[in-house]
Amino acid sequence: MIKSQYMTPEMNRSAGFTLIELMITITIIGIIAAIAFPSYQNQVEQTRRTTAQADLMELAQWMERRYSNGFDYREAGNNPTLPFDQSPRNGTAFYNISFSGNVARDTFTLQAVPTGGQTGDDCGTLTLDEQGNRGAAQTDCW
Repeated sequence: MIKSQYMTPEMNRSAGFTLIELMITITIIGIIAAIAFPSYQNQVEQTRRTTAQADLMELAQWMERRYSNGFDYREAGNNPTLPFDQSPRNGTAFYNISFSGNVARDTFTLQAVPTGGQTGDDCGTLTLDEQGNRGAAQTDCW
């Protein structure tokens, strides 16, 4: 090997990371992931809940349009068939939407029951009635 006059002893050393540098980097990434992942999960859960709330409100408006046409929420004395029964409407359902009990001539209560990946939600079943009263297991869910 021919040595150049410009080559210094430091240049002969291998370039790369030491094991301790690599371990410190992996530890820092692990700590960041441990903090960020629960926050991400919480945001996903909240987004799914917001979608279910919007779907309940849309169905309540649909029920009000029915009532304005015949002054009766029912369909021939029975619960009407909802236009959709899951939230979100397409793909994996995270809430099943239905009536809570029977629909009366002038009252109804819609409910969104968590299912699948949403069952751990602290808010539990979301409800909405003809008066606009909103219900959930916790007060800050709506």
